[in-house]
Amino acid sequence: MKFFEVCDPYYALIKANTKENAMKLYTETVADDDGNLRDEIKEVGMLYAAVKHSRTLTEDQELPPISDVLEELQSNEETILITDGNLI
Repeated sequence: MKFFEVCDPYYALIKANTKENAMKLYTETVADDDGNLRDEIKEVGMLYAAVKHSRTLTEDQELPPISDVLEELQSNEETILITDGNLI
């Protein structure tokens, strides 16, 4: 599994097998591709993703348990780990 980050137009941290799958998840869940998504989406390392994801507040405004973060990172499911707070 790889990790991808998009900063513009809306932030997202995505776990996917390929950049194309990450782009598809982004356009299905976060925002449409305005033609620049391929340039905006960057692969990041697992440690970076782990730290970033572990610092994101839950809906209850608490940090998630580290066991939950590690479980999400190690699962084989492609998913959006973090989205821009303005989308909620």
